Amino acid sequence: MTRLLDVTGLEGGYGSVKILNGIDLYVDKGEFVTIIGPNGCGKSTFIKVLFGIATHYEGTVIHDGEDVSSWRTDRLVKRGIAYVPQVNNVFPSLTVYENLQMGGIRLPPGILAERIERAFDMFPDLKPRVSDLAASLSGGQRQMLALSRALISDPQFLLLDEPTAALSPLYQQQIIERIDALREHGITVLIVEQNARLSLARSDRGYIMAGGEIVHTAKASEILNDPDIGKYFLGIKDE
Repeated sequence: MTRLLDVTGLEGGYGSVKILNGIDLYVDKGEFVTIIGPNGCGKSTFIKVLFGIATHYEGTVIHDGEDVSSWRTDRLVKRGIAYVPQVNNVFPSLTVYENLQMGGIRLPPGILAERIERAFDMFPDLKPRVSDLAASLSGGQRQMLALSRALISDPQFLLLDEPTAALSPLYQQQIIERIDALREHGITVLIVEQNARLSLARSDRGYIMAGGEIVHTAKASEILNDPDIGKYFLGIKDE
């Protein structure tokens, strides 16, 4: 497979507070890769450093063959990278349609309209709510809207920070299924997820992070079937 992301020795954090201690990680084109680990281990910080919204200290980030370490967020977006944060990921006072317009505010009107229709094709639950305020949506619908808005920029690489957090089990399943289906459209996915079993079940590979470091990596199926990992990271109890 062709390498899309190659991270080596990445250190980063917030201001002078270092959170990441030398992360090595890669993602191939077309993959669905999940990062799991305990709260506070640096998973979300890692995604934010990749997207230029947390501080990069050392290490290299190679995207599609080019060194993008310390690039500004706007340059990364133009390069085909999109990010959906865990919270504050929609504009609640705007309608569904206006939120989607914000995702492509600099696009020509015709292209923007086409991409909004494509977003509705991917997330049909939103179309009946097109004129409703985002504040009126359920948690699952808001997450669908956040994902849809990210897709307006036509990304090739999607960074997701706990997209199923605080959702009902039904919406958790739907969101992960929709994310997995994005690969049919040529989108590669790197996801940080607390619902490890749900995300790993759809993933090609997984990484386990603890204390700002990668402590284990393997095929997702191997992580799911490892009894020690299941006990400490997946919430599986001994029989």
